[in-house]
Amino acid sequence: IINQGNFGQSNSTVSFLSDGLVLENNIFAAVNPGHILGDTAQDIGFKGDLAYIVMNASNKIEIVNRYTFAHVGTISQGLDNPRYIAFSNNKAFVTNWGDGGVTTDDYIAVINLSSNTVTSEIAVAEGPERILEEDGKLYVSHKGGYGYGNTITVINGSSDAIVTTIAVGDVPNTMEEEDGKLYVMCEGKPSWAPTPETPGSLVVINLSNNSVTSTLGFTGTSHPTNLVIEDDKIYFTEGSDIYTMTKNAATLPSEPIFTTTEQGVYGVSAFAVEDGRIYIGDAGNFNS
Repeated sequence: IINQGNFGQSNSTVSFLSDGLVLENNIFAAVNPGHILGDTAQDIGFKGDLAYIVMNASNKIEIVNRYTFAHVGTISQGLDNPRYIAFSNNKAFVTNWGDGGVTTDDYIAVINLSSNTVTSEIAVAEGPERILEEDGKLYVSHKGGYGYGNTITVINGSSDAIVTTIAVGDVPNTMEEEDGKLYVMCEGKPSWAPTPETPGSLVVINLSNNSVTSTLGFTGTSHPTNLVIEDDKIYFTEGSDIYTMTKNAATLPSEPIFTTTEQGVYGVSAFAVEDGRIYIGDAGNFNS
């Protein structure tokens, strides 16, 4: 579990929760005394025996042994506002926003995992966020950075070339691949956007031809997020509510399976479903 800490204070940490629900906090600091993890941990990716921790505000990636958490190395060059990481062909692909106020400097950093160096950049549209690898291709959701995106970029993991761009709903946030289909949860534009607010949507893409096969639209001011597929069921959250539906459902659920308001949680900062358990991260007021 990555804990972002406070922006600008370099106090990010990592926690470990066992299958037996035994929690250990600050495992990076405990194993690597004197080594500071950094500022705003954003993502963690696993490749073989290694874990790659993307540090957004520190503009670096810390590499550790995923089982002992002993520090292995640092990638500190070629990253600018890095967000999420995926792997293909002994390379890592990292989404980068660049300057959040500039719409033309966003890119995917390509990292050679043998040398742990950024070897090239793939220029993409503004605000590349989540990235997912499937069958040698990388799928990048363009949430929009400080703006509001509505596309998925497809990249060939061998040649690093952009294959195509797929139009989806406004502000795609999370993605899951299942049975040759890419499920994309789009949260829609918020009420404070400079253009009219839009509700979210669930878009399904056929990966054999990169075509959108279905779109389920939410209504009103619904802004869903945290898409997870587990045991042929789709899970997602909206505000304090957790919903589920079958993978091939023709309609969206009307009622949540439960809500977190009794625990004082407004909004779900992190979410996972695994082996019959639902895990919910509560970041409080996202500051203190």
